[in-house]
Amino acid sequence: MAFVNSLINIYSKNRLAKIGQYAEYGDRIQKEQFLYSLKKAKDTLFGIEHSFKSIKSYRDFAEEVPVVDYEHFSPYIERMIKGEDNVVWPGHTKWFAKSSGTTNAKSKFIPVTNEVLQCCHYQGGRDVIYVYTKQNPDSRMFMGKSLILGGSKKISAVNSGSVEGDLSAIMISNTPKWLNLFKTPSPEIALLDKWEEKLEKITAYTLNQDVTSLAGVPSWFLILIKHILQVAGKDNLHEIWPNLELFIHGGINFTPYREQYRALCPKGINFLETYNASEGFFALQDDPTQSGMLLMLDYGTFYEFVPLSELGNPHPKACTIENVEMGVDYAMVISTTGGLWRYMIGDTVRFVSLNPHRIIISGRTKHYINAFGEEVMIDNAEKALLKATEATGAVVRDYTAAPVFMETKKQGCHEWLIEFEKDPSDFELFRTTLDKALQEVNSDYEAKRYKDITLGGPRLTVARQGLFYDWMSSRGKLGGQNKVPRLSNTREYIDQLLKLNV
Repeated sequence: MAFVNSLINIYSKNRLAKIGQYAEYGDRIQKEQFLYSLKKAKDTLFGIEHSFKSIKSYRDFAEEVPVVDYEHFSPYIERMIKGEDNVVWPGHTKWFAKSSGTTNAKSKFIPVTNEVLQCCHYQGGRDVIYVYTKQNPDSRMFMGKSLILGGSKKISAVNSGSVEGDLSAIMISNTPKWLNLFKTPSPEIALLDKWEEKLEKITAYTLNQDVTSLAGVPSWFLILIKHILQVAGKDNLHEIWPNLELFIHGGINFTPYREQYRALCPKGINFLETYNASEGFFALQDDPTQSGMLLMLDYGTFYEFVPLSELGNPHPKACTIENVEMGVDYAMVISTTGGLWRYMIGDTVRFVSLNPHRIIISGRTKHYINAFGEEVMIDNAEKALLKATEATGAVVRDYTAAPVFMETKKQGCHEWLIEFEKDPSDFELFRTTLDKALQEVNSDYEAKRYKDITLGGPRLTVARQGLFYDWMSSRGKLGGQNKVPRLSNTREYIDQLLKLNV
């Protein structure tokens, strides 16, 4: 153990020093990323169309290249999928990460170049290890295996020279074989398509292994953990894996799940949050005593941030890390060595520190409730739910919320469809605490709730056990990186769920 940790510390020394420069030299580091990518792509189709050779500054870049979402950028990706080279990045792109996300039912194909794979995704994984071992010099993590729960789509060909699959499948396919000594399950099981089959085989494969760390999305991991405990006939994870010490999580807000994981690990467990997506690895929790995740500035990603008030503008004004402010919700825009240019990823972030730059994920650009001018974001919802669960002893398994629109003789409100792991001691207290907490964290919601004039109190609808799992199954979205839409400005999702809530 001491030898492995010492070896990691030797390799990590220079890297951690570079990360330490983010606070003082962040602006310069980002400028270097920007200029490198611009120069590299100047002779591509995209670079020629947008006059990269004549761009001398960020201002030129912002004027020449529009901020786009996937739908507007997809024509370039479609050309790449058909086999065309030098479209948005030099050379041929072999890998495409398939991601449906939660904002569009249509699959997205995100180009994954070798540069973004090696210098962004894999570098993020290495930095997680460096940061954790520095914080925990006596860690025994490398005495056992890391149980990684990734996506469920196998690699498949899209043209004669390119393939697509979940990002996790692409990464598994490119991982050096010797690293499998530290990971579980086997690549064959990790890449299984069918969630239920994968659940059974991971359980059988890992029950008798020494698992020291977990990595994955909290909601899906919880399903796997409960299945493992049921099969093993145990009450907690330390009865199965006594050396388990770390859960690396991401993909969704961890707040509703934190206490459940602590209860499942009575000897204690460390948590480390990451922000990674098919488009790149963007942030990691570098200091457990600080709020938020450190924005990783030297992974080949150039960041821009669009205030939410600008999203309706056909030419939204963006700012770089030099000009961001704390407490403001921004849509994150990226330009990457994967060939994405001023691409709006769909997440909203909020800075909680500017020296260095640390962020929290506050929501999604298309997942919020603003039917009455209340502008409720996912971060608001999570904070309010936490207060409601603390007041009533409840444990939330899954939820979604949507507006109930005004009718001639009926007032509008929000409907919260919640599946409880443990019911509240008092459902009415849960509802009123949720309402009050939302007013405390969101002044727009508070104004609309004033004397019930514009917006009535929330409606709480209790979901049957297994509802969200059954709904995700019906949509072919079990496991991996699939997420339940938490908030919606329409009733599309909640009405589908309510039909199954019988």
